[in-house]
Order: sequence, then C-alpha cells, then structure tokens
Amino acid sequence: MINFYYSLAPNPLKVALLLEETGTPYKAIPVDTRKGEQHDPAFLAVNPNGKLPAIVDGETKVFDSNAIMLYLAEKTGQFLPPAALRGETLSWLMFIASGVGPFSGQAVHFKHMAPEKLPYAIDRYQYEAERHYGVLDQHLAKQPYMVGDSYSFVDMTIWGWMRVAPFVIGETVWDKFPNVARLKNEISARPAAIRAEALRERHTFKAEMDDEARKHMFRHIKS
Repeated sequence: MINFYYSLAPNPLKVALLLEETGTPYKAIPVDTRKGEQHDPAFLAVNPNGKLPAIVDGETKVFDSNAIMLYLAEKTGQFLPPAALRGETLSWLMFIASGVGPFSGQAVHFKHMAPEKLPYAIDRYQYEAERHYGVLDQHLAKQPYMVGDSYSFVDMTIWGWMRVAPFVIGETVWDKFPNVARLKNEISARPAAIRAEALRERHTFKAEMDDEARKHMFRHIKS
C-alpha cells in the first residue's frame, strides 16, 4: 500500500491518474497547503521541500511529481514507452518538469495570486507558458501521443497541467492548441481520470485565498 500525499493542484492529480491507471493500491492523505500543513515536521520528513505530491512506498520515499511518475511506471512495468524511445521519454518528461509546470505555475501566480500586478512578470510567464503549449501542439500534430504510438505515463504527466490550461493561458487556449485539446479530452474521458478527479470529493480543502493562506503558501511575503 502506497501512502500518497496530495492536494488538488495539477501535479498531485497526475500521480493520482497513474495510480488509478495501474491499479496500484494507495492511501490518499490530504495535505492542505492553504492551512500550512505542508510545513508540518511529519510531512517534511517525507518531502523536505514541503511540496505536493509525495509518496511513501514501504521504506522508499519519493517526492517531485515527475520523479514519482517515473518511479511508479517503472515499478509497475505499465504505461512505459518502448525501451528504444527511452531518450525521447526522458526528454519530454524533463520538458514538462522544467518548462510546462514551472512557467504555468508562475503565470498563474502573477496573473491570479500576486498581491501586486506586475506587467513585466505577467507578460514574461504568459509568453513562456503559451510557447511551451505551442511546442506540445506542434508535436501532437504529428503523432497521437507524447511518446510513440501508445498512451503512456508521459501523457498522464502532461494531463495534470492540460486540465487547468484555461486558467493558465485563458479561455481561448483550445482554439490556439487543438492538438493539446484532443489529447486532454481523450485522457479526461478515461475511467481512471474520472476516478482521479473524484479525489476532490474525498476531502474538503480550504478554499479561501486569504491572508492566512498567502502566509503559508507564499512565505517570502512579510506580514
């Protein structure tokens, strides 16, 4: 039984999808970041970086969502692209980890969360988020899935962010990137994705982005 520490952010949801797709038994443990639970010593013993998601598999602790995705795919032997495509698999996995995720997260922060609207920061991260989605769209115009001709854990990894693309980029995102939309819709219709989304109903997280939440989530802000 894997202990799966999660919130409702994009990165935990992609891990939930892989757990559901592989049929891996897991215990979902909510960590409410707006209440500051990610800073509790018990959780920091699992992930010293204080971020979600994280898993504990027996004696093994894994944090960082893309590391977890690779770990689970290799552990179960499921949804792995062919070995001959290992280089492509790792390249797209790191493209998501170092590009799509961080730039999308910063775009959301500066557009929706930051106490001060900074045009330069908004433009910078909006541009990079859209540029990365453009790279994805061009890639998916040539093939049905991220790596090879079959659905793999790499598709699940990008699905976490695809789900929230309108919040990141804007409501016209699917008009701009139809190939990304195709893959997102295909994955979202899968029974495992529906079960992953149902994690929202297991636990009530703090909804308000108030001063308390900002204190816990954006610790650089001085009160």
